Amino acid sequence: MQRLAALCSVVCLSLVITACQPPQTSKLPAGGTLANWPAYGGGANADHYSPLDEIDSGNVDKLRVAWTHRSGDYSDGTGEWSFTSLQVTPIVTNNTLYYCTPYGRVFALDPETGTERWVFDPEVQNRRSGLYPAICRGVSYWEAPSPLTGKTCQKRIIYGTRDAELIALDADSGETCPDFGSNGRVALKESITGARDWEYYPTSPPFIINGVAVIGAMVPDNDRVDVPSGVVRAFDVISGKQRWAWDPVSEDYKARYSDALGQARYHLGTPNVWAPISGDPELGLVYVPTGNPSPDLYGGERDGIDDYGSSVVALSSQDGSVAWHFQTVHNDVWDYDVAAQPVLFEIPGVGEGIKGLAQGTKMGHVFLLNRETGEPLYPVEERPVPQDGVPGEQLSPTQPFPTHPGPLHLPEQLTADNLDNFAFIGGRDCRKQLAKYRSEGMFTPPSLQGSVLFPSTVGGINWGGLTIDPVNARLYVNQTHVPSVVKLIPRADYEALNPTEGMYPDEFYPMHGTAYGVNRFQLFSFLGTPCNPRPWGSLTAVDLRSGDTLWREPLGNTRDLAPMGLQLNTGTPNQGGSVVTASGLLFIAAGTDRYFRAFDTRTGKVLWRHTLPYAGNATPLSYRLREDGRQYVLIAAGGHGWSEPGDALLAFALPEAE
Repeated sequence: MQRLAALCSVVCLSLVITACQPPQTSKLPAGGTLANWPAYGGGANADHYSPLDEIDSGNVDKLRVAWTHRSGDYSDGTGEWSFTSLQVTPIVTNNTLYYCTPYGRVFALDPETGTERWVFDPEVQNRRSGLYPAICRGVSYWEAPSPLTGKTCQKRIIYGTRDAELIALDADSGETCPDFGSNGRVALKESITGARDWEYYPTSPPFIINGVAVIGAMVPDNDRVDVPSGVVRAFDVISGKQRWAWDPVSEDYKARYSDALGQARYHLGTPNVWAPISGDPELGLVYVPTGNPSPDLYGGERDGIDDYGSSVVALSSQDGSVAWHFQTVHNDVWDYDVAAQPVLFEIPGVGEGIKGLAQGTKMGHVFLLNRETGEPLYPVEERPVPQDGVPGEQLSPTQPFPTHPGPLHLPEQLTADNLDNFAFIGGRDCRKQLAKYRSEGMFTPPSLQGSVLFPSTVGGINWGGLTIDPVNARLYVNQTHVPSVVKLIPRADYEALNPTEGMYPDEFYPMHGTAYGVNRFQLFSFLGTPCNPRPWGSLTAVDLRSGDTLWREPLGNTRDLAPMGLQLNTGTPNQGGSVVTASGLLFIAAGTDRYFRAFDTRTGKVLWRHTLPYAGNATPLSYRLREDGRQYVLIAAGGHGWSEPGDALLAFALPEAE
């Protein structure tokens, strides 16, 4: 168990670090349902739901590996590449499976055999990126609704790279589209000010809606106030020309700071959008989940730059104007940026059956909103939260709490009475540590003495996001439950300390341009176990109509963490998402133990598990393309920093009939 502290620390490393067609399904009398997976979240709703039912509770134990694909694109960080994290969710459309690797290569495979059809190599130059892992979460697909006269690439794969390029490929051949930008490439950093090589590039796929590809980018956390802008932009899917840009600050802020722009086109240090985007083509709205202004852990000098921070923002797909926004955290000084893709739903009995949007957060809050107006479908309470931050800090007196469902991350506060007592001796050490720090709930402000951050920066809910079964009105969510401590250090003391910045497990960040640096570390016992009560990772099912929790089970065990392979059902830190099928199965890996599991959605019981070659820290998918074909469940397994990096794509299916 002593490895758990270091391994959980690396979880944080990833956090600084789509096509919008609905799933194509049809009920066939002889062969059953067909379905592909045309976008990152499954379809336009991004709900991770598959209507397939060939694999069910009665035969799931017979699942076998049908095929495996290995790209060779992985690194432990000791070579020319940063260490890799395989977070990709492939798409299946155009009778082809498409996915990108951490090196930025795109593969097109036969979905039923894994045979390569083509591969594209962008020859990425930005191979080492400070502390951040090399990742590519996915690609997007677009097909011309009618033939394009005089144009190539009637079907296109569009995605972003670590060189901050937006690239368009012919979906059938893998060749770059010559009419898109400059021979298939658009340089995203041409209008971005102050970005070093590793400070600005997309990590999630663009969202394609009404003829434009909408994309944000990753920017560094906690380095300085003037990091590159978090601007969100839309590019024409045919020409690659920029159609609009949304600078994520209010009109009031623009008026007050227009002179400060200088040569910059967009304001520096604004909230950014690194997580997956979603949208509603009929409403003409794009839903972008935003991060924090820079730096993340102190906001005394923001002066209104965070009006759109830690929010879900609805933008017009035509011009990028703001239709509405809902802020999940006011003046976020906890790094609770919105990491989960917004999920769309329209379910009888949920919010009166209107068009809804579900937004998960790192706090374990799920906000159910009207996706046309942004109004909550159920009451959201502004509750008083702890105050008395460091000198210069500006804190919101209240924070929003959902009531339907209520907060899903438990307990809501760490006290001496609810700490873990692992092995009967860990609790004493944890109580001694807790007494040193402020611990007044999830919104305890960072302090000079140190404040407990629970949930920590990793969540709660992270980029694996939410899964919704629209037929049974159920929500499924996996969460990490590990506490950390945030300790602010006055500027002079920080400079005198001269720490090695950003190194784990004791993280130090300079936050240049503010009065403080910061030290962030885990609140673990001397045994290397989290001080909060178990589970340390969980999977939860919620009835969306009632808001009630149906079941909550630990996710992950101590295999590969504890000595001698000891497997304790404690739950573990986890990253990645799930897929739910019409047959009542939920598939997820996500944990540190390398297991890929199938849960019974009614009971939370594990019905099947398979040992992956590497940890499966990605969101799985499912598809079936032919009436006489099989249903496949596929996951990318390649680690996430806490385990050996790898490059395995594994497709599972029932044995073929003899």
